[in-house]
Amino acid sequence: MKTYTNVKDLGNLQNAVKEALEVKNNRYGYKHLGENKTLLMVFFNSSLRTRLSTQKAGMNLGMNTMVLDINQGAWQLETERGVIMDGDKPEHILEAIPVMGSYCDLIGIRSFAQLNDKTFDYNETIINQFIQYSGKPIFSMEAATGHPLQAFADLITIEEYKKTARPKVVLTWAPHPRALPQAVPNSFADFMNEADVDFVITHPEGYELDEKFVRGAKVEYNQMKAFENADFVYAKNWSAYQDPNYGKILSTDRSWTVSDRQMAVTNNAYFMHCLPVRRNMIVTDDVIESPQSIVIPEAANREISAQVVIKRMLEAI
Repeated sequence: MKTYTNVKDLGNLQNAVKEALEVKNNRYGYKHLGENKTLLMVFFNSSLRTRLSTQKAGMNLGMNTMVLDINQGAWQLETERGVIMDGDKPEHILEAIPVMGSYCDLIGIRSFAQLNDKTFDYNETIINQFIQYSGKPIFSMEAATGHPLQAFADLITIEEYKKTARPKVVLTWAPHPRALPQAVPNSFADFMNEADVDFVITHPEGYELDEKFVRGAKVEYNQMKAFENADFVYAKNWSAYQDPNYGKILSTDRSWTVSDRQMAVTNNAYFMHCLPVRRNMIVTDDVIESPQSIVIPEAANREISAQVVIKRMLEAI
């Protein structure tokens, strides 16, 4: 595997989940793969789970790990060609990328959508520049339009907790005070559409996601109806995708906050969220603290999803 940016890069999902569970039971069984190899993690944005889990995954595989925080511990980088660099960005990403590549064997990139230029975001301009110019295998630690390490961890978690062969999984929009990218819901939909689940997306009108990720999944605008008999509820906010409202907040309707009211119509569903979560905006205290909340084991599986991806990349070197 040379790149990891979406579900298709994993190939057969059943095999990928099986491999993940094997890795989870034997985290240090493949240390020989990373011996004398270096993982570089490049962060254009803040991180807690991604930083810790991915670094731990690399260490489990015997790798040296380096972390670079763009905008905090490095030069400000210009990302577009044709710009007269007379401002506060003294280095261009097209020189920085091959330099980074010369110091490592694998590179993980975290670069959020700016939500200003839809074309720039949905072309995945930054991560694709790394793929083109680094000369090294590249994996996404969350890009402008997807978060495939999170979605893989979500799938692993669902496989571990499901009580029926084909569970009903609901992705629900929830309110948030800030405009957030569509990356997490995009990737969750990307994975659920390929998994053996009954998948439903629910959100207010105007919050439709890119059809490339929805791919014919059922969309239900009535949240309570969508929650009926659900086995898993995945809550996440996202800003508008459709033009002319790209990147905008269209609603802060608190009736969409996941509470006991919605969970009561489910099949005693497990609650999921990628974290960090705004309590009593996205989900109430009672729901996230309930025995059915699996946000912590879900986060713990981030180490496993990252380790499988890095392992496969090392095997391909």
